[in-house]
Amino acid sequence: MVTKYDIFEYVYEKGSSLKPQQIVQAFRKSDAEYHNIYKMLQELEKGRFVAKNEYGFQAVRSTKNESLFNIIKFCIANKINHNEILDANIAGFIHEAISKPRFSITDFELNPRTFAKYVAVLSKYGLLIVLSRKPLEATIPYNQFLKDLTGLFGFSLIRPKCPEKGYLDEIESESKKFLKLRKKNNRRYVEIMEEYEIKFIHHSLNLEGNPITLPDTIKLLKDHVIPQELSVETVQEVQNYQKAMQAMVSDSEEKKPLTKESILNYHYLAMLHRPEIAGKLRTVPVHIKGNPDFKVASVDKIGPELDALLDEYNSFASRKKKTVKEILDFSSHFHNEFQHIHPFIDGNSRTTRLITFYLLRAERFPMLDIPLGLLEEYLSSTKGSRERDDKKLSLVLQRVILYNLKSMNEMMQ
Repeated sequence: MVTKYDIFEYVYEKGSSLKPQQIVQAFRKSDAEYHNIYKMLQELEKGRFVAKNEYGFQAVRSTKNESLFNIIKFCIANKINHNEILDANIAGFIHEAISKPRFSITDFELNPRTFAKYVAVLSKYGLLIVLSRKPLEATIPYNQFLKDLTGLFGFSLIRPKCPEKGYLDEIESESKKFLKLRKKNNRRYVEIMEEYEIKFIHHSLNLEGNPITLPDTIKLLKDHVIPQELSVETVQEVQNYQKAMQAMVSDSEEKKPLTKESILNYHYLAMLHRPEIAGKLRTVPVHIKGNPDFKVASVDKIGPELDALLDEYNSFASRKKKTVKEILDFSSHFHNEFQHIHPFIDGNSRTTRLITFYLLRAERFPMLDIPLGLLEEYLSSTKGSRERDDKKLSLVLQRVILYNLKSMNEMMQ
């Protein structure tokens, strides 16, 4: 069913005046749908999204309309049904909920079914993290997309303070549940991992500026169809990261130790489209693009610091009993230290995510993906930060882990 937002996106993209019949044909609808589409064009005209002239209907260029168009394009790129999320009531709910580290139905004057509906819609797209089902508690990460979405409906979104209390108890509970479910049905676990692999590849490379959309990533990696209008390097970058991801998953399943050689191999596979640097430690200075405050190791310290970090890892991995807090503390330290060392000319961050996922998978956490809603928070806690803060990253990783555990457990039940 075509909606007014679908029509707006099409008309805004085209730019020129379009007759209603042209829009009917563009959406491959029958003449019987002409009246409904014309009615929606009139509604868009009333809201000053489009203007009618002697040649048909044309998009109105304005800050608000540009924002709406960008929101819809973001949704399309990430397989979000924009017709579900472009809702003033949901925007109001986000505005009220985001200031709370955790919230439940008692924090809102909402019908329980309405509350459950909003939670379901937002969590489906990784924009809300469910903390518990009974009672239903959740948290919403702050990000620019939600700021733009709520702003479209007249709400201002203020970045909340970092929560002091983490989610260690919830992680412990969900982790025990996961181990029991996996023992019963390991085949389903493998299937789910494969389903989420493509999402992680898309999200991870999107953080590095790769322009491919999630639908095109699925088309490329699952259907083996190369989308049009993508550069050869863009396609190869995605295909190569899948090879590195699969190697990491295989190594973690076989419980192989993480070594300098395995790290170099992941980087080599991920960067095959740049053979001159693939799997090779850098011999020149580098810096983080867009963040001069982020300090990386000098060339002469790469080897010694990497060896020291791997010694720390071996000591940690050899310990038989570790608390959830100890695992999170070390994972955050390991992630930030490897990024500080920055051993490669390029591809450091995607490699960091792979080996951090490896570490967490080895410690019983089924790492599937970094949910869409947490990507910005993750980035601002790592190479986007002015100062290194392992505690801040630990809180982000806690929400990532909890999202993965709950997603896995709910799909395996």
